[in-house]
Amino acid sequence: MATWYCDVAQGHPVHGPFHDNEHGYPLRADDLLFERLALEIMQAGLSWLTVLKKREAFQMAFANFDPAIVADFTDEDVERLMADAGIVRNRLKILALINNAQVILEMRRTHGGFANWLDSHHPQPKAEWLKLFKKTFRFTGGEIVNEFLMGTGYLPGAHGPDCPVGAKIEALRQSF
Repeated sequence: MATWYCDVAQGHPVHGPFHDNEHGYPLRADDLLFERLALEIMQAGLSWLTVLKKREAFQMAFANFDPAIVADFTDEDVERLMADAGIVRNRLKILALINNAQVILEMRRTHGGFANWLDSHHPQPKAEWLKLFKKTFRFTGGEIVNEFLMGTGYLPGAHGPDCPVGAKIEALRQSF
């Protein structure tokens, strides 16, 4: 029997609100997409609960995930982030986020934004998404890409078949 995030999240004080109000819902804004990708990257090797508990600190540390600001982070900013106990202090992940912000700025130039770039490649199988993300971004392995795409509505599987939130998201999709 498969275990779904829905099962873990139900009634949980941290997972519950994220599951009910964000997980699987389509996102369009660059800052929100960048935040979700960043959180997935930061979660690698840790629990999603750890990342959700640190989310506010991540937002403060990374300028609310404004790609234009993060793209200009300097070595001094990297050192500031490495000293910030409120976030995950992993230099490779931090450098990946700065690089990925720069990539998103380029997507604004070439596609009008991150969502438009995603749309230009949608739909495609998960394996093709993975190749594309590995070629485009840093620190984007299979689980990170899968969770990012499910969590932002580009791949199915964010919610179990009996989850009312999943049904709500599907109804929203049908109205477009």
